[in-house]
Amino acid sequence: MTEQKANINAGWNFDNSYSLLPETLFTRMSPPPVSSPKIIVLNDRLAASLGLNAEELRSTEGAAMLAGNLIPEGAAPLAQAYAGHQFGHLNRLGDGRALLLGEQITPQGERVDIQYKGSGRTPYSRSGDGRAALGPMLREYIMSEAMEALGIPTTRSLAVVTTGESIFRETQLTGAILTRVAASHIRVGTFQFAANWGTKEELRLLADYTLQRHYPEALSHTNRYLVLLQEVIKRQAALIAKWQLVGFIHGVMNTDNMVLSGETIDYGPCAFLDEYDPATVFSSIDVNGRYAYGNQPQIGGWNLTRFAEALLPLLHEDGEEAVQLAEETLEEFVVLFKSHWLAGMRAKLGIFNEEAEDESLANDLLQLMKEHQADYTNSFRALTLNNLDGIALFGTDQYLVWQERWHARLDRQQQSLDDSKQLMRSSNPAIIPRNHRVEEALQAAVVNDDYAVMHKLLDALANPFAYTVEQEIYAVVPDKTPYQTYCGT
Repeated sequence: MTEQKANINAGWNFDNSYSLLPETLFTRMSPPPVSSPKIIVLNDRLAASLGLNAEELRSTEGAAMLAGNLIPEGAAPLAQAYAGHQFGHLNRLGDGRALLLGEQITPQGERVDIQYKGSGRTPYSRSGDGRAALGPMLREYIMSEAMEALGIPTTRSLAVVTTGESIFRETQLTGAILTRVAASHIRVGTFQFAANWGTKEELRLLADYTLQRHYPEALSHTNRYLVLLQEVIKRQAALIAKWQLVGFIHGVMNTDNMVLSGETIDYGPCAFLDEYDPATVFSSIDVNGRYAYGNQPQIGGWNLTRFAEALLPLLHEDGEEAVQLAEETLEEFVVLFKSHWLAGMRAKLGIFNEEAEDESLANDLLQLMKEHQADYTNSFRALTLNNLDGIALFGTDQYLVWQERWHARLDRQQQSLDDSKQLMRSSNPAIIPRNHRVEEALQAAVVNDDYAVMHKLLDALANPFAYTVEQEIYAVVPDKTPYQTYCGT
């Protein structure tokens, strides 16, 4: 099929460095056209930062371009190949319903991937139709933009368009395509694919490309592939600590959903904690709790071990030496994660310096939250505002004992109580994308064609640390009803 090129001046500035890698790692192809593309939501601020003209993107031709009917000048679409340990089992995978359009060079000189998600079948689709439904695409838009506002590295959402076509799952659904922006889509699973189904030279070329793109300072190092492992470990330790600190549950931490840039990717069955319980699982397919909230650091380490295994041929010519280097390096993950998490917990409690008892102070509070089924976000919100009414935990004798320890800890630092409160306000979000609020917005959009609920939610989530009166409605804890998420994206 011949690509139809867009002729509008939307500001695209494509380069396609990934397409210079061995073609074992991808398949060049154009997306199949859709019948009637319509823009549902467009991220104006993100568009501006990318150097794009939002007005042009909103045009009829712009909608056709965001649906894949027209290809921007300079783009070179391709589907990426990768593998992945899915719930512990290695599978040969790839972009089954996504296409990398190309790499946009922003006005700031940054290079980011532009990807269609839900754009149709590819050689990696297996039995799938390659399409996506409107609800899951809007869900990714909401969640990824909320994570960005929370200060957590994440892929971004530029736009969601409907296709004018239905897709069929359990029922008939409205088809949609999301335009995703990422530092890159290079995954642990990309390296697993190269290590298992490519040559050593192809693995080396992929590693060198990843270094050049994300860690160029490491290229001159004697063992640059060991540095690659070290740097990826650093970013993942920091990322997962940030997840834990806001109560985010990814839901499907397969190795194909861990990107080496250190961003959060794939918002299918994700959700946020309400009441604090490390065993919390929302994903309907995670029946054994592999990816429960409390297991995420362990799974992060497990995934990084799979990455290290893929790198072994490059770490050292001697296999035993390569394994030893990998094992020693992987030990850094636990130390780094704990350091990031503890620093974050200190900030959430208004603590500026370090003392040996800080870890037990934080963990003891979390244990009290668990025992008294306290809401995670609102407990820290209440401590920040010094308004403890309405949360049963704060009326217990156990809490009063803990509070005395906490106040004594704050008294032992030079900073004032006002300084501590300011630190807490910048570290404890007043609101998160509450699961019931996200579902409320999706229901209104998908069922009633009403996007006002979603836009109000997005506006509130854009500054989660504002502590405004208008945000208070989004801090209300839902009734205790079972909640499940699904791998719909």
